[in-house]
Amino acid sequence: MNTPARLAAFGGLIALTFGAALGVGAAVGTPIPTGDAGHSTNGHPTNGHGTDGHPTDAHADADRAMPGTDHAAGQGPGGLAVAESGYRLVLGADRLQPGTRVPLTFTVIGPDGNAVTRYEPKHEKDLHLIAVRRDLTGFQHVHPSLDGTGTWTSSLDLDPGAWRVFADFVPGSGPRAGESLTLGSDLHVPGGYDPVALPAPAHTSEPVEGYTATLDGQLVAGRESILTLSIAHDGRPVTDLDPYLAAYGHLVALRVGDLAYLHVHPEGHPGDGTTRPGPAITFAATAPSSGDYRIFLDVKHHGVVRTLALTVRATDPDAKPSPTGSATPAPTSSHAH
Repeated sequence: MNTPARLAAFGGLIALTFGAALGVGAAVGTPIPTGDAGHSTNGHPTNGHGTDGHPTDAHADADRAMPGTDHAAGQGPGGLAVAESGYRLVLGADRLQPGTRVPLTFTVIGPDGNAVTRYEPKHEKDLHLIAVRRDLTGFQHVHPSLDGTGTWTSSLDLDPGAWRVFADFVPGSGPRAGESLTLGSDLHVPGGYDPVALPAPAHTSEPVEGYTATLDGQLVAGRESILTLSIAHDGRPVTDLDPYLAAYGHLVALRVGDLAYLHVHPEGHPGDGTTRPGPAITFAATAPSSGDYRIFLDVKHHGVVRTLALTVRATDPDAKPSPTGSATPAPTSSHAH
């Protein structure tokens, strides 16, 4: 990916303005057959993915942002606010019952008070919907469908607890047309809630059906860090990853504590003549602050998307890197599929 596009891609809602990352929560470990739907770790397809694996001009334009963020210059971490620059995320209901494939509707209201109906593609999709429980389990990345009124529709697998829902998109009109926005809203799911402890920082992700991602590189707050994630299956390097959302890996990173959000892609793209389909996927990432981040890496292999989870610690610029051990498998939720 060229420098402008990369700067933008890392921009955005920096949950960790740091795109290098991967991670999965409660539904971690669930392979998702890909077809005409988006990916979610809950095992349910959503809207379609692109098939050509090449970024579009809109993708590059959408990623026009300050280094390390998906946000426009001057904006803070993404996903922390329900409204920004006159745009507001409105859920059809902020309380849903637990279950599988629970319907969810929402709209994005623009500065003119009307539902936004025009969007520019970002990473091959008009909108990326991310849902995660506040304990950073249950991670789902889906691609809802949009009707003519501006209402988006999708479904989620929901365990009881407090959830955060993120809408990551590029409006096609209004004062932020062509710029990435990520809005977040709370979602409540009643029932018994037993929070899951966050896995300690580690260099290797929790295994998912024998797949792991191993991190090389140190995340440093406030500066661009080069992070390389190497994919293996049963200990063997994977060298034939499938393209997924115009890349060989798709990242979402969430800052532990407030769930500040980042949605980024790695450097390079399938078909550019230089980017290999594994095992290594390289990201340029800028963490907005020191501390822990939970990262979620979606990779597609043999037609199946899997999400690998990892906790990463960002150090202060003058601090020595803190040692990390191997990952301890995180408990999966009862609805993992």
